[in-house]
Amino acid sequence: MSETRHTVTVGDDITISYSVFSGTDPAVVILHGLAGSSREFVPTAQALSTRKVILIDQRGHGFSTRVPDDTSRTAFVGDVVRVIKKESSQPVDLVGQSMGAHTAMLVAAAHPALVRRLVLLEGNEGNGSAEDQDALGDYFRSWEVPFSSRDNARDSLGDGPLAQAWVADLEEREDGLYPRFDADVMVRTISEVAVPRWKEWESITAPALVVYADGGMFTEEQKTEFVGRGRNVTRADLTDASHDAHLDAFEQWNTVLREFLTAT
Repeated sequence: MSETRHTVTVGDDITISYSVFSGTDPAVVILHGLAGSSREFVPTAQALSTRKVILIDQRGHGFSTRVPDDTSRTAFVGDVVRVIKKESSQPVDLVGQSMGAHTAMLVAAAHPALVRRLVLLEGNEGNGSAEDQDALGDYFRSWEVPFSSRDNARDSLGDGPLAQAWVADLEEREDGLYPRFDADVMVRTISEVAVPRWKEWESITAPALVVYADGGMFTEEQKTEFVGRGRNVTRADLTDASHDAHLDAFEQWNTVLREFLTAT
């Protein structure tokens, strides 16, 4: 299973970077969460070894343009659509986690002909307060960058699964290691994700799998309402898992994902 990295240019100054893992169609397109990158889903791509898998660094993340002017949901959707149309001649299976789940949901709503199946890991219609967004920005700004080494970054960020992913993804520059995202861009991005999109969710007819973690972000009431308001939805629950279940409950995640994508 070979991996190649590609880019598309959006407008005059935005580059979207993505990796393609060789395999059979229909392709599986995977979208990471806020402040993450496509590298978090390399193990998932490798586990889907018979399928073509496309991992996209969404704008403001990873190897894509770090500080885009436009952080609207429309811009994120447009980027994903551009990659899908470039890399696939048929509908894809679209997978997203957290913010990436929100993006995937909006892609499926706006471009139903492009999406065969939809998988949302720890995603919902969109919510969150300005206070939460400010707190997130303050947290990212508190990082004492540049880190002198990955060990220094681990000491600062901790050794949880998400922190480990951040450390592994740090960008090496002459004066040290930096995150592959900008705190202000993250705040602008999540403020757009916080706007509820019930109309879009309720319009989706493609078969959808909604995956929740027992230690994730959402209450049971939120989970039940979201699943109940979908039109063609299956729910799966992961145990002893966090919001980043693709990292700390990988075997469970891989099992429910593969079963859904291969169902007839």
